[in-house]
Amino acid sequence: MKLLRTIRLDRSDTFVFERAAEQGEWAVSGAFVFWNSDPSMLNGRERTAFRSGFLGLSSLGWSTLVQIVDAGDGDRAAAVDLLARQLYEHFGAPNIEKAREAAEEEVAFAESLAEHDKDTLIAVHRSVEEGDIRETFRTLRPRAGAAPARAFSFIEVEGDSEPGEDIDLVGLAGQERK
Repeated sequence: MKLLRTIRLDRSDTFVFERAAEQGEWAVSGAFVFWNSDPSMLNGRERTAFRSGFLGLSSLGWSTLVQIVDAGDGDRAAAVDLLARQLYEHFGAPNIEKAREAAEEEVAFAESLAEHDKDTLIAVHRSVEEGDIRETFRTLRPRAGAAPARAFSFIEVEGDSEPGEDIDLVGLAGQERK
């Protein structure tokens, strides 16, 4: 089986998200974090997390990209257990049993995204359409025949095209220093 792990190709996640996920955490889509929010009212880093973040399960931080990795039954069980605890402790699940049911669904969805080749990277784009959160996913693969690639040599893209958004990384980095 395969699951999703956060990956950090550069430091940009630490600038664009309030809390960046650590490298190598198990990850899920994380759209549930925004279920009780009005996405049109989100600003700055919170808006960026809504639009393009995967949720790291250990830190509850965000990652722009996740990587498909091989996982065993024990890894999957650990991811479900961790997410269930987080849902109960931080997101108001009424009890651990309900948290576990929700965690099973989230991890199963993440597992369904991991049906591509190992080491494929996945990006998410979220929007609101007719009051519902819509997620589209893009896969990024190394160029055919390329040696292990640097971040910017990932060029093949599959999935819906994403509308452009200007992000001022330099400006965000300056805010971080204040």
